[in-house]
Amino acid sequence: MRALVTGGTGFVGSHIVRALTAEGHDVRVLHRPTSRLDALSDAIYNSALGDILDLDALKAASEGCDWVFHVAAVADYWRADTRKLFDANVRGTQLVLQAAREAGVKRVVFTSSAAAIGPRADGQPADESDPFTLSPAHFPYGFSKVLAERAVAEAVVNGQDIVITNPVVILGPGDLNMISGDFVVKTHRLSWLIPVPPGGVAVTDVRDIARWHVRAAEQGVTGERYILGTENYAYHRWFTLLADVVGVPRPGLPVPAAVLPLMADVIDLARRAGLRLPVDANQTRLGARSIYFQFDKAWQALGAPVFSMRTSVEDTYCWYKDHGFIQENWMTRFFQMI
Repeated sequence: MRALVTGGTGFVGSHIVRALTAEGHDVRVLHRPTSRLDALSDAIYNSALGDILDLDALKAASEGCDWVFHVAAVADYWRADTRKLFDANVRGTQLVLQAAREAGVKRVVFTSSAAAIGPRADGQPADESDPFTLSPAHFPYGFSKVLAERAVAEAVVNGQDIVITNPVVILGPGDLNMISGDFVVKTHRLSWLIPVPPGGVAVTDVRDIARWHVRAAEQGVTGERYILGTENYAYHRWFTLLADVVGVPRPGLPVPAAVLPLMADVIDLARRAGLRLPVDANQTRLGARSIYFQFDKAWQALGAPVFSMRTSVEDTYCWYKDHGFIQENWMTRFFQMI
């Protein structure tokens, strides 16, 4: 098959490119002339210059393709302007779908997010049938994906073949922009200072995500959602795993749920004052929630995960070390000896 990948220069997209070419597919990557191509340095692909907000470029890139993987999005929402977030994630999706339809593409695989689902008020894992339950004002990224999925649903009703994937938090080698890999880097640098909130997170490996996307193109059901994930972790258990793999002390600063709204207000004020922080107020508020999901549907339809989360964290850590993002210091050397 011939496939177009939007967002192919990014973390997830570049792994999808490699997964496709490994199975013999012909891959085209949409990217701007100014895009960094580091993530694709070892990949085989053809370039299509353009932007997801440029309909003509999208139509030209989609011509002759059987599949379009629409991965491009603003994912590092805590660093992004809200207007740009909605332009890319909503309007960009609408234009990609229009271009694919007009170019005669057989199937689109749309990379949404588990952030568009739940969480459930009772803390139980959400599934594909659960609606978005958070305040759009407090979590605009999740809401942007909800709106993008509405555009997908409308296109499916009108006869377009589209499958939706909803990945959870993604780790693995190659996260140049540290979208989620900063979990590992921060643990190495500041493990004993990392506050541990009472909630939890769902995680997975990028290589499984890429393989699941290819399977979704091959055997996913039109109009269906598939939550892509490996395991749910309470934050204390998650940060303990990170610390053990990295070889630093386990974090020991539990944060009561009641404190998180105050912390969020302080972070919000600091960001409004112009301070660049690696976290935003909305992320902090969510720290008290157990953002858990059920993965049965995707595992049954697309296959079970191959990579354990310990392996994923180990490979992420080694990749950052090998590429100079992490430098060993006296503390890590000491704790690795004892």
